[in-house]
Amino acid sequence: MDDKFYMKAALKRAKAAYRDGETPIGAVIVKDGVVIATGRNLREKRKNSLCHAEIIAINRACRRLGAWRLIDCDLYVTLEPCAMCAGAIINSRIRRVIYGASDGKAGSFGSLTDLSAFPYNHKPQITKGVMEEECAALLSDFFKELRILKKKNKTPKEDNDI
Repeated sequence: MDDKFYMKAALKRAKAAYRDGETPIGAVIVKDGVVIATGRNLREKRKNSLCHAEIIAINRACRRLGAWRLIDCDLYVTLEPCAMCAGAIINSRIRRVIYGASDGKAGSFGSLTDLSAFPYNHKPQITKGVMEEECAALLSDFFKELRILKKKNKTPKEDNDI
């Protein structure tokens, strides 16, 4: 199976997040060709800034394997990881990170900064741009819809405050 196969699984998780009103980011962790853990954004639902798709997937993979080291595991995620998630990826020793869309505002594996370029004790291999158009379009659609909903919910008084 190739990277697109697993990225499609991550996109499925991102679409589930979208349906729940969450920023549509999905992640899957693969070991020996088998998906061992999944995650999707749950920050709004859980009211917790730590509930990123990658963190949830890493936590589930650690529980499943009974280990904090996720050696020989690959992480597929629809959006380039932020600094928090990049740190968790490095600390959990994930072998490879494959992401779809780049994140110019918070991406920490090449866009805004590259934490894999620092002399940490582990450097995951980074592959970017897998199914980039599909991943980026899902995010664009979500934020476009969110802006429309926010605009509709404004009262005339709020419009005058601008």
